[in-house]
Amino acid sequence: MLARMIMLVLSVCIMLPVVASAADYYVGEGDTLKVAVWGNAELSTQVKVRPDGKITVPAVGDVVAAGMTPAALSDTLKSKISQFVRNPTVTVTVETISNNRVYVFGNGVKPSVYNLERRTTLLQLLSMVDDVRSADLRRAYLMRNGQKIKENFYSLFVQGNVSENMDMEINDAVFIPPLHDRNVYVVGAVNTPKPIVYRENMTVMEAILEAGGFTKFARESSTLVMRKEGGRDTILNVRLKDLMKSGDLSQNIKLQPGDYVVVQEGIF
Repeated sequence: MLARMIMLVLSVCIMLPVVASAADYYVGEGDTLKVAVWGNAELSTQVKVRPDGKITVPAVGDVVAAGMTPAALSDTLKSKISQFVRNPTVTVTVETISNNRVYVFGNGVKPSVYNLERRTTLLQLLSMVDDVRSADLRRAYLMRNGQKIKENFYSLFVQGNVSENMDMEINDAVFIPPLHDRNVYVVGAVNTPKPIVYRENMTVMEAILEAGGFTKFARESSTLVMRKEGGRDTILNVRLKDLMKSGDLSQNIKLQPGDYVVVQEGIF
């Protein structure tokens, strides 16, 4: 019981958003900042970061704010204000954020812009995207500064491999293409050969049963699953007779979109 409780707590902690501390956040254009100088209300101000990345502070003038953490900006302002105030205490607080934009595009989902107000992981972002389960996550990728830094989100999002998770950064772009083929095709010695709309974790036996099951001429010990992987044709030989007779679950493989399930015929 204790072990289960610990695992549950760890699972929840993985999924919860982590609020960024001041040291983690970099000020950007459009952000609203509160500059407080303790004991000097006339030097305190609330100001918006301009498109040129600067803010204007009383008695100090223009100061570059974009690209700095609040702590670093506080130190810069403290140095400048110390010309007028002895040993000033200066704090910078981010009041509103308009800089943490990430972009999702591709025909697999609705193109969207997400304004993230806290540290957000790739997994959390994918969980916010509508219809992501019907997209081709294997061909999806993350771009940062014009470079692909991560490809294939299937293991992360579908199989739960959180070791592949990573933090999103400002201006990241996520490309999610559509599935070119949403079906699996069951042909050969089945009662109703037909395409079947792919479902997550669909197995070869499920597909055969949806196609009416084996005919009396089917070779249950010889079913082929044909698929394309990495631009190459792959053929998997499945012995479903072993599944039905001895419960060998390893034979009931999971299918992928576009797979062809070929049930071969035999006289005996």
